[in-house]
Amino acid sequence: MDSSPAVDRLVDAVRAALAAAADPAKAPGMQAYMKSSMPYLGVPKPPREQALRPALAAHRLETVTDWQTAVLRLWREAGFREERYAAIALTGHRPYLAYWTPDVLPLYQEMIVTGAWWDYVDEVASRRVGPLLAASPEILRPVMLRWSRDPDRWLRRTSIICQLGAKKSTDLDLLYACIEVNLDDPDFFLRKAIGWALRQYAWTDPDEVRRYVATRADRLSPLSRREALRNVGP
Repeated sequence: MDSSPAVDRLVDAVRAALAAAADPAKAPGMQAYMKSSMPYLGVPKPPREQALRPALAAHRLETVTDWQTAVLRLWREAGFREERYAAIALTGHRPYLAYWTPDVLPLYQEMIVTGAWWDYVDEVASRRVGPLLAASPEILRPVMLRWSRDPDRWLRRTSIICQLGAKKSTDLDLLYACIEVNLDDPDFFLRKAIGWALRQYAWTDPDEVRRYVATRADRLSPLSRREALRNVGP
């Protein structure tokens, strides 16, 4: 992938920061917990965030092209899982929030589909795709409806959990539409996502969640039902 000197410097700085913070003794346990084929350096989240902060601040990228290129280089060339976490962190770095437009959705889609595990997908879904949906519903809503029916289960999971932080602004019609087409799927991650999304909305409107669960009693899996009602009761 072609990149500018600015991108090269940032990528090198991120890799160096992660390597300096690595604790090899922790790496096997982290890899086993995440059931990851990609190895870890051994940098848990708090020290990883601390290590990345100065590296990202010292190497500001001036264009959206450089930003996306840096994200994709860290993502595609990753030899350790922390490098992919760094790519996700770069997408959320405050100086680049102006780049959060629907044009960046293909970037997030690649990360979701190729990441294909909950630690990547849940962060991108709830903290990247969700804000895009809130800011540009006329563009993102049809995409989420398509993703809810996509053969890729991680895109479907994204469509269900992308509104986790929406609270009173939750588009219930969209949430229910994305849930409905996946109610009969036996996949654990989809069933968990359904319950999680409903449980999160129950903090805003517990009666509505109880009502919805009651009307879908014959189709909701025990896992989804249990998760949905965890904090509100039947």
